[in-house]
Parts: sequence; structure tokens; C-alpha cells
Amino acid sequence: MNDPMENSGDYSRTEPLRLTVPDASYGRRLDQVLADLLPQHSRNRLQGWVRDACVQVDGKVETEPKRKLLGGEKLLVAEPTDAHSLAEQPEDIPLNVVFEDETLLVINKPAGLVVHPGSGNWSGTLMNALLHHVPGIEQIPRAGIVHRLDKETSGLLVVAKTLEAQTDLVRQLQARTVHRHYQAIAAGVMKKDGGVDSPIGRHPVQRIKMAVVPENRGGKPAVTWFRVMENFAYCTFIECSLETGRTHQIRVHMASINHPLVGDQVYGKNNPLLPAFHRQALHATRLGLVHPVSSLKVQWEVPMPEDMRNLLDTLRDG
Repeated sequence: MNDPMENSGDYSRTEPLRLTVPDASYGRRLDQVLADLLPQHSRNRLQGWVRDACVQVDGKVETEPKRKLLGGEKLLVAEPTDAHSLAEQPEDIPLNVVFEDETLLVINKPAGLVVHPGSGNWSGTLMNALLHHVPGIEQIPRAGIVHRLDKETSGLLVVAKTLEAQTDLVRQLQARTVHRHYQAIAAGVMKKDGGVDSPIGRHPVQRIKMAVVPENRGGKPAVTWFRVMENFAYCTFIECSLETGRTHQIRVHMASINHPLVGDQVYGKNNPLLPAFHRQALHATRLGLVHPVSSLKVQWEVPMPEDMRNLLDTLRDG
């Protein structure tokens, strides 16, 4: 489930770089010009510096990488030297690669792996692993990542290896033609299939959480469908499919109908009748899309990880 990451904070910096925009750069974007003037840094990294208020244009801080330049502007670039710079470092982190060609990379992400760097997780992420695994992917925004899974959610995630593929996948996500199916174990006994069509936005009080929020208060459309697979005494094994990809969508939607996921410490409640589990019981098991080059419909499926299989075995023995 994907959502933009915002970075902010004060940095200790090296001596600022003073640059002049070439006259021939009339009409070009700030990030494009910076990439030409500072070829030792990736465009993705330079975009981050702009957004983090590290770049001045003619003496004024500019935070929009897409700003068009006229030529002749004086740039002041203060290179960050704190933990933010770790976000762009390649790391030799093993990846469970399900599929790879010249265009796409499909990963079976383990629970515990953060997808994109952010506060408290500036290294050891999937993005760091991709920068090591795919030479040149630093030239693509977010190292080709087009959607996310929560840190403690396991399963399938697709990465674009070219800018054209990334653009195509983003359009497919927007058109709701990417098919994502999840296996989950929810609290309570659910007797029939159904769905939740409720907008999701930032929680009005607890800002680190998401919540069902009316659209006139910032909520964005979100639709989750669920199918009952197996019932137990105090919980239900379900399969969910997404029409949209909001942050924490399945977790928020299931909690909103009083069936939070087992093990979810953020949206669930302590219930002594439920089995103990170290993470939210959620796994992205199946992913389908149209290949950006061949235009063929492709699909991948991975089995439930061992920890969730053991949980189901415990419930069945219960």
C-alpha cells in the first residue's frame, strides 16, 4: 500500500556549492539542471535535496524539483551530511526475487523489511537493496518503487527497472487495473463475504495512524473486498482484494467493521481470546498486472510465510 513519504529536519551540511544555471537550460526543470551540473549524484537524490530545502535559487529556498528555470540563475546547494544520505546508499541485502526481466522486478518481501527509507529507518530498506541489486536504478525516482507494503506485511511487490515502466505501472495503479490479493487473519467470526467502501485519511488526532475519514475532511476513496476462507472460534481466515492502495488500507478497513487483523498493535485491541502473534497477520499473496512492454497480462503468486502457516495450524488444532 503506497503513500508518499515526507522528510524534514535540520541538517549539518558541508560547504554549500555555488552554481550558475547555463543559459541553454531555459525552460528546463530544476532537478534536470542539477543532475547535469552534479553528475556524481543521482537525480532521485537531488530531488530529495530540493524537497528538503537544501537548494536556493537566486537567494530563495526552492522546494519544488519541477520548477522551470530561465537560465542564468544562481544556485546554492547545501549537501546533507546526516542520516538522510544513507537512504541513497546501496546495501547488499538479500532479496527473494520471484521474477525479473529488463523491465520489471517482482519481490517476495519478508515481514520486517521497510520498503522506503524514512524517519528511524534510513538504511537497511528495500530501496537500499534495490540500489545494490539493479545497477542504474538510482536514476529512477524512488529506485523504481511504485507501491509499498507495510514493514510487517509480507508478500509480493513490483519494482520498475526503467522510467517508462514506472510511468506505465503508476498509470495502471491509478486506473485500478493492478490486481492485488492478500491473505489475512481477522479478529471475530465473519460469516459472509463483503466489502468496505470508506475513504481513508490521516487520523485527526493520532497523526501516525490512518483512519476512515470523510472526503470533505481529507479522506481519499478506498475500496477493499474480502472473502471468508475459514472460520475459527474467535477469528477468521480471509482473502482481501484491493481496488485502491491507501496507506494501511486493509488494516484500517477491517478495524472499521470491528474485525481488526490478529497481531495488529496499531489498529487492534488487546483480546485475550485471540492467539498471540508478533505482527499483523497479513500477506500479499497474488499480484497481477499488464506487462509494460509485452502488454500481456501477467500474474505471480507466493505461498503464505511460515509464521502465518503456523498460526493457522494452531487455530485449526484449537
